[in-house]
Amino acid sequence: MKNAFSKPVLTILIVLLFFSGNSVFSQELDNSMLCVGNYQTEREAKKQLKEFKKSYPTLELWKEKAEIIRAGILKGSELSPFPEKCPLKPVYSEKRIYEGYSVENVAIESLPGVFVTGSLYRPIEELSSYAGILSTHGHWSDPKEGDRFREDAQHRCASFARMGAIVLAIDMVGYGEMNELGWIHKHPKALKQQFWNSIRALDFLESLKGVDTNRLGITGASGGATQAFLLTAVDDRIDVSVPVVQVSAHFFGDCVCESGMPIHKSTRHETNNVEIAALAAPRPMLLVSDGEDWTKNTPDVEFPHIKDIYQMFGNPGNVENAHFSMEGHGYEYSKRQAVYPFLAKHLNLDIEAIKNENGYFNEDNIVVETYEQMVVFDKNNPLPTYAVKVNDNAKWE
Repeated sequence: MKNAFSKPVLTILIVLLFFSGNSVFSQELDNSMLCVGNYQTEREAKKQLKEFKKSYPTLELWKEKAEIIRAGILKGSELSPFPEKCPLKPVYSEKRIYEGYSVENVAIESLPGVFVTGSLYRPIEELSSYAGILSTHGHWSDPKEGDRFREDAQHRCASFARMGAIVLAIDMVGYGEMNELGWIHKHPKALKQQFWNSIRALDFLESLKGVDTNRLGITGASGGATQAFLLTAVDDRIDVSVPVVQVSAHFFGDCVCESGMPIHKSTRHETNNVEIAALAAPRPMLLVSDGEDWTKNTPDVEFPHIKDIYQMFGNPGNVENAHFSMEGHGYEYSKRQAVYPFLAKHLNLDIEAIKNENGYFNEDNIVVETYEQMVVFDKNNPLPTYAVKVNDNAKWE
């Protein structure tokens, strides 16, 4: 079994000790170090990537930069050192059985009393082992329309399960049930809270019976893609990542959960989401992009830079780009059609299980559940009395 942060941990500790021993390191945690939204122009971003590339002409120099970036993410998100991991104590709802998959609602404790709510999809077919996939989501105007409740999310999670994966889709801080419990999303520490919830969700996923800890993937769109590439960057348990419509050289995410803490810049380093996404190398990664948002330049700007880093590892074929020039921001059917074969290839899933006679990937007979069906806590499964209902009441010690 792999351990969280096992590969980079020694170098990160050295880098953090170096940072913390510097008298100006405290300056790294103020708002002047934030890189928010369209932090730079597209032209400035291209220039920055060229300068970055010059600084690591060899694999060893890239690895040195990579460890500094990882340390910066953990320090900037206030997750260095980690809080003590409490028991997850999962709470389940009644399982629903559908064609080729099942769904049950589940909540885990990421911190004492902090319940992360979600949906757990499992294959009906019994296998010797299962891949595990974590599904993270982005932002919606109505907190109750969080991604795991949406039709497109239910389609992809059910399809992954039909292919042989156990899939966990979680609510973002302040969305879905977490919103109903009282958590808000627009909180100064939302990045820290959401990042930690994702780490604990992965802990839960790999603890499930039958999950192959050498076949763990993550995917999400928009803000969910930010969670996907951040977690992949610092946690080597992730074997395959698919960030959808988010990796950009000029756009850093405009929500506090993406750029509200200083993870991109310090008094000693600067990076962007392209380099952070590249920390996945040499593990397989699919960048999904489109022509109408900040990923419109991916085929010509972001993807070549990342592929060059994979080339230094000798694995340029492990990173791919599926670009949809005539589409916009989302995780639509067409984009899912690109994701299914990639995850099937790299997580050893049964792609034939979702193919129809015409060779397309079939999402028919997937039952789109209602919000009421998907909640964990209700009159039959009441919220524990010790539950934390406000962001600031979480105990991090």
